[in-house]
Amino acid sequence: MREGGLVTSQAVLIAVGIDWDGRRQILGVEMANRESQSAWKTFLLGLRERGLSGVELVVAEDHAGLRGAIREVLSEAAYQRCYVHFLRNALDHLPRKADDDCLQELRWLYDRRSVEEARRDLVAWAEETIEETLTFYRLPRQHHKHLKSTNMLERLNEEIRRCTYVVRIFPNVASCCRLVRALAVETHENWLEAHRYLNMDDLKEHKKDQLREAA
Repeated sequence: MREGGLVTSQAVLIAVGIDWDGRRQILGVEMANRESQSAWKTFLLGLRERGLSGVELVVAEDHAGLRGAIREVLSEAAYQRCYVHFLRNALDHLPRKADDDCLQELRWLYDRRSVEEARRDLVAWAEETIEETLTFYRLPRQHHKHLKSTNMLERLNEEIRRCTYVVRIFPNVASCCRLVRALAVETHENWLEAHRYLNMDDLKEHKKDQLREAA
C-alpha cells in the first residue's frame, strides 16, 4: 500500500475461533507493520477487552512473536503447533532426496489412534519439537482432524491474498483493512449459517471421562 508516496507492506492479523455451539467465528482482524510480539500482544489484548474468555486451545504456526504473545495473554490455553507447518519445517533438516519418503512417514504419524502410539513412532531428530504438535490428542478423536492444523485459517488467508493481489497497491492502510474486513464479515456470516463445524457434545463427554479417570 502507498503511504506518503512510499509503497510499504503490511501484515494482516486474524484470529478465528470455535464457540461452544461448535460454530466457527472470526474474532478479529487488524493491520500491523509486521508480525512482532508487541503487535500480536496488542491484538490479543484487544480481543480480551471485547470479551474473549475461556480459551482452551490455541492452534498456530511456530512464529516467535505470536508464541510470545500467546504465552502472555492466553497463558491458560494449551498450545497446538500446526502439524502441517511443522512438516514443512522438518524438510529443512532433511536431504532433498529424502523429502518425499520422510514426509509420507510423518503424515502417517498424525493418523495414530493415541498419543502413546504416535510417540512410539517418533524419529530421533524430531523429539525436541514434536511434543507441541501432539496437543490435539487431549481432545476427543472426532475433533483431531479439525484442530491439529491451521487449515481452517489458511483457507481464509488464501482468499484474502487472492483479493488483495487483484488490487496490488492500496492508497492507504485503511482501504486495505476495509477490504480484508469485508471478506472476513462475509466468511463469518457464511460460517454462522453453515452446519456446526464441531460437535461440542463430544468435547463435553470427553471432559467428563477425563474427570472420572482422574478421580
